[in-house]
Amino acid sequence: MHISWLGNTTIKIQVKPFDKDVTVVIDPYKPEKGAFPRSLTPEIGLYTRGQKNSVTLSGNPFILDTPGECETKGVLITASQGEKANDVKFRIDAEQMSVGHLGLVNKPLTDKELEVLADVDILLIPVGGNDCYDAETAVKVANRIEPKIIIPIAFKSDNDPKAKSVDDFLKEMGVSNSAPEKKFIIKKKNLPAEETQVVVLSKE
Repeated sequence: MHISWLGNTTIKIQVKPFDKDVTVVIDPYKPEKGAFPRSLTPEIGLYTRGQKNSVTLSGNPFILDTPGECETKGVLITASQGEKANDVKFRIDAEQMSVGHLGLVNKPLTDKELEVLADVDILLIPVGGNDCYDAETAVKVANRIEPKIIIPIAFKSDNDPKAKSVDDFLKEMGVSNSAPEKKFIIKKKNLPAEETQVVVLSKE
């Protein structure tokens, strides 16, 4: 599984459930500022806040922006409804691993959302405090979900200059500043067994 951060809450995940690579893009929203791809060509496109303001998704991807559960191309997707109409949280299961994506959330998770996201291996959580969790709240939410790996998103970048730096979240987690990775590559056998690992991605 390969995970890349494209800025704000946009994530690209590449998995190989069978003999072909499958690219999943989550939240491909066109930002008001900064560099961003004009178009993307995923097999699966997921939206936590509806499809408005999306960049073009080329090809013929499977699209999901509403609650429900489905399997496509060897990837199991579970989407749970938040408090508002355009507020969906995703759980993605592939390669015997699970990934949770919270979108641009700033409210506590409901019991139903926690049920869907409980014990995901990898959690993508917003930490920048600009229309989303600040560092302190993000840590509290992550502790309830108890993932093996946390990947912070929606922190300060050229797309979101008003957001707080990821350093605030690392400090709150008690993690020494680790050098950002361009792409995070993980196999099930390499998931941490005990302590939660924090992985910071540099914007692709």
